[in-house]
Parts: sequence; structure tokens; C-alpha cells
Amino acid sequence: MKVTSKWLGQRHFQAEGPSGNTIYMDARREEGGTGQGNRPMELLLMGIVGCTGIDIAMILERMRLQLEGMEIEASAERRDEHPQAFTKIHLTYHLTGDVPPAKAWRAIRLSEEKYCSAIGSVNAQVVPHLILNGADVPPLDVVHDDGLPD
Repeated sequence: MKVTSKWLGQRHFQAEGPSGNTIYMDARREEGGTGQGNRPMELLLMGIVGCTGIDIAMILERMRLQLEGMEIEASAERRDEHPQAFTKIHLTYHLTGDVPPAKAWRAIRLSEEKYCSAIGSVNAQVVPHLILNGADVPPLDVVHDDGLPD
């Protein structure tokens, strides 16, 4: 994979990847930025929720389950010293649809532990939370009768 970035002045950058889509990055105003783009660490967290969300949609589809909606919230803790890397990432999955809780947890675990390259690329503890059809669902034992590989 190859991405390119172009400096637009001060702390403002434009970047493009193989998809052909353009994004803009900038630092905080206190650091000389102009507020014309996302912070790079925001984009990293957005990549994580996008990656795991795509995985979960695909896994539940393979399970032949009817997912009606999904929102993923991420909040991350960072080191105080440089580099200010993520140390812990809380992912809250809000799923709606006819999805049994154990199957939802199975999809989450498969994504986080096996399929999500973005999660696999960060050295941070990932803490999942599940809200299924508006109810908080604590972690459950996973059901392995769905034909998906472990």
C-alpha cells in the first residue's frame, strides 16, 4: 500500500491513498495548526472503527444474521510522554437487528483478535463493549456453530 501527502503550509497536509480519496490533516491551533483537517491520531482511531465495523458487517452477513444498524464509538487513552501512543482503546459497538448476543460477541472477538488489521497494527489494549438493541450486553461465551473459522 502506498499513500502520498503534500504539505499545504504551516501544519496542514493533504493525503491520498490507493482509493483515490483525499483527506486533510492539521495540527491543533496551539501547535501552529489552522484547524483545516483531522489530527493524525483521530484518523488512526477512525481507521480502527472503520476496519472493525467492516469486519463485523461481513461476519454477521456470513452468519446470515439481519443487522439493521451499527454505530461504533471509540475513546482512547494515550501516554503522557512522547510518543503519545494509544495505551487503551474502548470500543463501544451499538448494534441493532435480529442478532443473538453470543453471535454479536463472536463477531466482535473475531474482528478484534483475528481480522482487523488496524487493531493488529496498534500496541494498545482494546476493551470492547456491546450495546445490542439498546441493552448493555456483558461479554458472553461465544457460539462456535456458525461455520466460521476460529
